[in-house]
Amino acid sequence: MAQRPESLQEPQARLMAVALNEAKAAAQRGEVPVGAVVVYRGQVIAAAGNAPIGTHDPTAHAEILALRAAAQHLGNYRLEDCEIYVSLEPCAMCASAILQSRIKRLVFALPEPKSGAAGSVLNLFANPKLNHHTHVHSGLLAGQSRRLIQDFFKTRRQHKSQARARAAIKLRPDALRTPQTRFTAWPSAPMLSHYWSDLPGFEGWRVHGLCYQRADASQGDVVCLHGPEEWSLAWQPLCVGPELKGGRFVCPDLLGFGQSDKPKRTDAHTLQLHTQVLKSLIDCIGFDKVTLVVHPDSMPLAQALLKGSTKIEALQIWEMPALPLQARQAPFPDRGHRAGALAFEKLLSAQGT
Repeated sequence: MAQRPESLQEPQARLMAVALNEAKAAAQRGEVPVGAVVVYRGQVIAAAGNAPIGTHDPTAHAEILALRAAAQHLGNYRLEDCEIYVSLEPCAMCASAILQSRIKRLVFALPEPKSGAAGSVLNLFANPKLNHHTHVHSGLLAGQSRRLIQDFFKTRRQHKSQARARAAIKLRPDALRTPQTRFTAWPSAPMLSHYWSDLPGFEGWRVHGLCYQRADASQGDVVCLHGPEEWSLAWQPLCVGPELKGGRFVCPDLLGFGQSDKPKRTDAHTLQLHTQVLKSLIDCIGFDKVTLVVHPDSMPLAQALLKGSTKIEALQIWEMPALPLQARQAPFPDRGHRAGALAFEKLLSAQGT
């Protein structure tokens, strides 16, 4: 059975903290938050977080990835002088891999009652018939791991609830919606998706946006407008990073882009429609005053919006980090979904001359 960690000292807690940081990074990628580190003679030689979703690999658990990296580092598939720290009790696959690699000690933070193979569902490490035995300790920083996992699944439940609400919103007959499966490879975490459909001036269109709130909301409210070649996901690194100042962020997908409704006809895209929808959104999202951050190619729309909204108190022009080509193409499964992309650039060019 797993031993309790009363004898483990501060160095072990620091090593588990590294595993928890890997788990947090996995959660931001939309993966179940599990992290693992392999330690050789007191030094971290490999660290990894869960990645089966992003890599389309059912074996890409944090423990497996960390073991692979450690073996490459040492140039040996046997890791006899190594320890592994994991934020969650390993499953049977990972427990077997730990035993096969000859890890001398496993330390995990939180038991996994549904699939744990170190004492919760079964205990592979206690089988006397196996030719190698790994010492097991549990409970180190369990509270931190528990909170991380609880927060992750709470957010996932909220996303599912929002998805059910989205399914109930009727689609206009002159609009298209990109299937959600097109976006699963491009997680937006820690930003959250939100949909608006019943605001004044929306005329039945459904608008999607990514929202993010930093710990200090007093830094001000920011609305970000993407350019004609991008959608809201391109703002993610700026909103979660230190470069762009602000406390609360809303990054809408313009009609015809991202996860917003896409008018089928190019002539539906008028500066008046886009300005009207954005003005209503800014007026109704609960911000008193906002800073409008805009891609330089969308300046004509920003200027029209400045004339129509009294809540915009500042304007900043930012070059967005370019999305990978596949991410830029995700909202457009076929030509029928591209009416906005085809019309918008011409619309902005005409307004800019």
